Amino acid sequence: MLRQMVVSGLTIDPFTNSPIMILKDVNSDKAVPIWIGLLEATAIASELENIKFSRPMTHDLLKNVMDAVGVQVTRIEVCDLRDNTYFALIHLKHEGREQQIDARPSDAIALALRTKAPIFVAEIVLQKARRVDLSAQEAITSEDAKKWTEILEGLDPEDFGKYKM
Repeated sequence: MLRQMVVSGLTIDPFTNSPIMILKDVNSDKAVPIWIGLLEATAIASELENIKFSRPMTHDLLKNVMDAVGVQVTRIEVCDLRDNTYFALIHLKHEGREQQIDARPSDAIALALRTKAPIFVAEIVLQKARRVDLSAQEAITSEDAKKWTEILEGLDPEDFGKYKM
C-alpha cells in the first residue's frame, strides 16, 4: 500500500548539520524525515521557494529533456529503506509504455516537484522509518525557512565549481 505525501519542508539536523527533507502524509499528521545532501537540498529548496537560476540546474535539465522527448513523470515512490538508505522509483510514461527508474529519493522528489508529479511512500518504509508527529510540534520552523532562504539567496554561480551557471 502507498501513502501520498508532500514535501513539508527542509530543516537542518542539529547534531550533524545535514539537511533533512520532511515528507508529510496528506491524510494525517505523520511525517517521514529523510537525510539528504546539501546540493540535493538546494535543488529541492530552490523549487519550493520558486527560485530560478539563469541556467538550468541538473533536475531542470532532466525535466526539459523529458518534455522534449514526450516522457511524463506519473509518480514518485519511496519504496524501501535498507541499512539506513532510502530507495525510490521514478514512474515514467512514454508513448503508452510505463517504466520505473531507480533513483535516490532526493533526486526523484526534486524531479517530482518540477513536474508536479505526486509523491508516494510505501507502507513498509513508514514502518521502518523513524516517524515524526507534526501535530505535537511543527518540524519546520520559520527560523529554518529563513536559513534556507538566506542560503539560496546567497548562492553565487562560483559556489558550484568552475563551470558557469
